[in-house]
Amino acid sequence: MSDESTLLIAKPDAVRRGLVGEILSRVERRGLRIEALKLMRIDRTLAERHYAEHAEKPFFGDLVRFITSGDVVVARVGGREAVSALRALMGATDPATSAPGTIRGDLAIEITENLVHGSDSPDSAARELALFFGE
Repeated sequence: MSDESTLLIAKPDAVRRGLVGEILSRVERRGLRIEALKLMRIDRTLAERHYAEHAEKPFFGDLVRFITSGDVVVARVGGREAVSALRALMGATDPATSAPGTIRGDLAIEITENLVHGSDSPDSAARELALFFGE
């Protein structure tokens, strides 16, 4: 098992609802480390680069609009198998099918505003961390 880093974004709905502390607390209780953290507003250009793999999908515009609709908290999260550990902690994309005990299962309200983003693979994590924290 390897030590790795991944990207976590507490999305605009998490910031608006005051859930950032709860989300970060769950990450730390899972045994992961917060290695870097910043509050920011994602502009359209960064959002389009971040979601580039979805550019041809019908929901791309909605993704970009939502992630740019308010402040987010972006974190570099590290630890053993951090990518898969964070994904499991976040839960399924759709809160209606996300297990109790997960961030989305316990706290998210709808699929389009599901509180958090986490990199889906080590390669995605490297690309996304470079976008938000530099090389």
